[in-house]
Amino acid sequence: MIKRLLAATSIATLCLVSAASAAENVEMWVRTGIGDAFKKVVEAYNSGHENKVVMTEVPFSELVQKYATAIAGGQAPDALSMDLIYNPAFAAAGQLEDLTDWAKSLPYFNSLSPSHVRLGTYQDRIYGLPLSVETSVFAWNKDLYKKAGLDPEKAPANWDEITANAEKIRALGDDTYGFYFSGGGCGGCMIFTFTPLVWGAGADILSADSKTATLDTPQMRKAVDVYRNMIKKDLVPAGAASDNGANFLTFTNGKIGQQSLGAFAIGTLVTEHPDINFGVTLIPGVDGKPSSFAGGDNFVITKGTKKIDAVKEFLEYVYSMDGQKIMAKYGSLPTRGDIAEKVLEGLDPRMQVGLKAIGVAKTPYTLQFNDLINSANGPWASFTNAAIFGDDVDGAFSSAQSEMQSIIDSGQ
Repeated sequence: MIKRLLAATSIATLCLVSAASAAENVEMWVRTGIGDAFKKVVEAYNSGHENKVVMTEVPFSELVQKYATAIAGGQAPDALSMDLIYNPAFAAAGQLEDLTDWAKSLPYFNSLSPSHVRLGTYQDRIYGLPLSVETSVFAWNKDLYKKAGLDPEKAPANWDEITANAEKIRALGDDTYGFYFSGGGCGGCMIFTFTPLVWGAGADILSADSKTATLDTPQMRKAVDVYRNMIKKDLVPAGAASDNGANFLTFTNGKIGQQSLGAFAIGTLVTEHPDINFGVTLIPGVDGKPSSFAGGDNFVITKGTKKIDAVKEFLEYVYSMDGQKIMAKYGSLPTRGDIAEKVLEGLDPRMQVGLKAIGVAKTPYTLQFNDLINSANGPWASFTNAAIFGDDVDGAFSSAQSEMQSIIDSGQ
């Protein structure tokens, strides 16, 4: 167990006119690419409060390791915007402040994104609260639907419809394809967009206690068959097999008829690709029942920081109507369900689909998320690529199931 540490980042003190107290600078790390939503809410908070948030961007691929190293060296920031999937591991290591009593005293606590609160909880204590909320949704290109003789206003309700629509779109010829996904070893992409097919049907890749790999189910085999069938029919560009996530937003090229994306892409499409006429709906499970991946970041506080009151003040501002509206304006879904409708008033109505997804969204809870799922060489990424693009489906299931269980057992 890593010892309990006090944050030792430098403190810049601003004296108040009365000199009776001092404003505090809260040192906070965020991952690069966090987007304008959080940056804008920090700017707004800093302009209206004596305490200030000093935000430092750390490369996404380095943030987790750098934070662990900083904690060990006594140089950790006061707070962190942490990908919620890593929250359980840091909580289990005793590196985060226990926020349980304060969190439950918030009048809107029960309306906070449930998946985020679940991932922020370890042994019935809360160590992380939702900061930015992301969900996966299904998008279709209305112009391509129309060209293919489909009803552009009719969202597909199941994978038979999606496949049939993809065939008609592919029949338009040239480099127009009916479907796309990043399948080349991008575990994060596939947990985000592919697993909802299984979750919606009531299955999962891990047991409820995260101690057993449950990959090989009839629902997962059916999901694999859906994707394999589209590959076989040439409905997906060949580049999908090698896409490690770099081309996750291929839908924005206007040549893809359908794709599962993140709700963040709604804002990207509206602001950066206004020529694409698109619709969004929930991702159907293999039996038609929808699901979604709940992603984004949790707000965590480093164990031992002396600025905990200032940090809490900032988070309460983020949760305020003003804070939530700023975040939503720049593409982040509301974290508070009780005011979500008001927060999204006047914004693109398609954002409502991303909000609706929160209610059916899931996130795998495990202390070994990176080794099991996110790693490009891990069993989940290897499995999805081999099972969907390879020749030995049974072998892909057997190998991944065994490797996942071995990783789980080694961490017990």
